[in-house]
Amino acid sequence: MSEKWKFRLLVWGGRAWCFLADTAVMLAAYIAAFLLRFDFQEPWWGWRRVAVSFITVWIVQSAAMTLFGCNKLLWRYVSLVDVPRFVGAVMASTATLLAARLLFPDHMSLRPPYSISFFNSILLLGGLLGMRLLWRFVVEGDFAFDPAKRGRSRRALLVGAGAAGNLAARELNRQSGRRVQVVGFLDDDPAKYHAEIQGHAVLGRIDDLPQVVRRHAVEDVIVSMVRVPRDVIRRVVRLCEQVHVTARIVPGYYELLEGTLSASRIRDVDVSDLLGREESKPDVKSVVDLLGGRRVLITGAGGSIGSELVRQVLRTGPELLVMVERSENSLYEIEREIRKLGSETPVAAVLADVGERDRMAEIFLKHKPAVVIHAAAHKHVPLMEQNPVEAVKNNVLATRSLGELALEHGVERFVLISTDKAVRPVSVMGATKRLAEVALQDLNRLGKTYFSAVRFGNVLGSSGSVVPLFRDQIGKGEALTVTHPEMKRYFMTIAEAVSLVLQAAALAKGGEIFVLDMGEPVRIVELAEEIVALSGLRPHVDVPIVFTGIRPGEKLFEELDVSERSAYKTGHARIYVSKIKSAAEMDVVRMLDDCRGICARGGEADGLRADLLGLLTMENNGNGVCG
Repeated sequence: MSEKWKFRLLVWGGRAWCFLADTAVMLAAYIAAFLLRFDFQEPWWGWRRVAVSFITVWIVQSAAMTLFGCNKLLWRYVSLVDVPRFVGAVMASTATLLAARLLFPDHMSLRPPYSISFFNSILLLGGLLGMRLLWRFVVEGDFAFDPAKRGRSRRALLVGAGAAGNLAARELNRQSGRRVQVVGFLDDDPAKYHAEIQGHAVLGRIDDLPQVVRRHAVEDVIVSMVRVPRDVIRRVVRLCEQVHVTARIVPGYYELLEGTLSASRIRDVDVSDLLGREESKPDVKSVVDLLGGRRVLITGAGGSIGSELVRQVLRTGPELLVMVERSENSLYEIEREIRKLGSETPVAAVLADVGERDRMAEIFLKHKPAVVIHAAAHKHVPLMEQNPVEAVKNNVLATRSLGELALEHGVERFVLISTDKAVRPVSVMGATKRLAEVALQDLNRLGKTYFSAVRFGNVLGSSGSVVPLFRDQIGKGEALTVTHPEMKRYFMTIAEAVSLVLQAAALAKGGEIFVLDMGEPVRIVELAEEIVALSGLRPHVDVPIVFTGIRPGEKLFEELDVSERSAYKTGHARIYVSKIKSAAEMDVVRMLDDCRGICARGGEADGLRADLLGLLTMENNGNGVCG
């Protein structure tokens, strides 16, 4: 026999077994209805006629089950969502049998009495659903017949006894193959104490975690809350650190709302969970309206920000996406990733330096972009202190040149990725990014292109940032290096930062410097301690943390002011517009000439750094441009 026929026989055999089981339930429900109606005595017209009338009942009920698709459902996966199918099938079959009673009043063998039909409908619905639930219990319960399910289970404690906790417990019981055994919940709501969810008790408050872990031999702690506050996750991680257990977390908010959580998607707590804020709902429509069906050019497309820009822009359905990058390896990696995704959007991977005007002019002429997002820049603060000429070339002059090309080629919008270090800058990197903002603001008066800039702070996991450095040091068994105990920085995930950049671009009318609300700043030493704890080690014990001193160009605190005195509100809760005014035309011309002069003469880094910072003191009707 061929494999094809063997497969068909297995399918038919399984369906036949389910059909026979449903028939048995129908027969049992019908007989039980008569027994209840006649106090467990034989009906006055005899069991023979009851058997004959069951043929009609069986045909009607089987047809209704088929019509409502009940037979297509796999028993193991029947849930509350499927109950309306069975209710509909039973109600339809009952209505049909009652109609038969009216149409054939003298033919007892063709229909049951009214009372029997009502009794039968209730018993049938309970029997059909009960049999399927019993099967799920047998297959997935503690005495399941699968040998793999009788192996050792990891004992898990869920933190959060709300809707997300209920869903997590249910899915762990159903999907994990008993590899995870839920021992109970923790929740700070006193009303939930001693309550039971999915058969598991609420054992105490979150602060009781160490005692509960020891008492119940817990191996995993799973945070099961919707939109978990940062302080709660940090408390859980710290408490888990005390008793040496792993802290894990359920997936994102929208996945939970849609009920699509699976046990395999529960992951370890990441540093982004510790630093994240409640995510705002993105205005997808405005971004799609801006980019959908347009030609989009992204510079620095192989970098951390640039590559995420590529991913999110592709989702809007542009006509063409042009990725400009001067690092061959970075461009290769992002191009390979995009091609692997199988995007339908045409993508051009262009190897080029944004500072080479002729080369960029060729690119603009060939691809005719409508939107340019300029993410290419030198961003490493200490390195730019040592190489100020390169910072000026790449961050200021190349940005101005790119903006001029955008004007020449009729680009509709030009967005500069800026930084919080451009606010009252003390570093070469910050100064050059502020001067780039000035250079672009000035271009708004020259044409129809909308120029804007978006400022934000550090992004988690970006190239050269502190989080990859700490992870690398932990992996090598080295001490973590922090510049100062009071050093603070703003943090945001790359995906959230890019999403807000695109939404700010959709709001632009020309000349704005947008500022993203990044929440509260984080002490770097606390971040280091939390990354150590997430690695299963003890900060200051297993992994030392040493202070190396503030480096040239660094501040203790970055300034990203979105207060009413410094910024205007927009229609988006996390996007503001800085109140900084554009510089005068002659001041900008003089600033650009001075920048070219710095690049031409070169010299010692300290002297060039002083000259560069001096450019920020120029005045425009009493309004400085230092930001």
